[in-house]
Amino acid sequence: QVQLVQSGGGWAQAGGSLRLSCAASRSIFSFDAMGWYRQAPGEQRELVATITSGGMTDYADSVKGRFTVSRDNAKNTQYLQMNSLKPEDTAVYYCHADDTWRDYWGQGTQVIVSS
Repeated sequence: QVQLVQSGGGWAQAGGSLRLSCAASRSIFSFDAMGWYRQAPGEQRELVATITSGGMTDYADSVKGRFTVSRDNAKNTQYLQMNSLKPEDTAVYYCHADDTWRDYWGQGTQVIVSS
């Protein structure tokens, strides 16, 4: 059973920074890609950022230039560094990974950004 365990997040003022971590229970080399999604109240879950096993990244337009996704292969962990936070970044953030057989999700982490 693969587990993705998230940490980090919490509260920040607009313009501030937070970092999310996602530790996997197996080697992250085994995943085709990892990434982060978020879901605001009353909204659908949306893709925030992805990072492939080769290290290629992609971002939602709304976070480009502010968020950075990265991975530490030795620690089997991916990160989401969030800078210049805005109130509209408030959401529950979910770690995601996929392989040939299925998708995997973290437990979710609340991020609240106040103006």
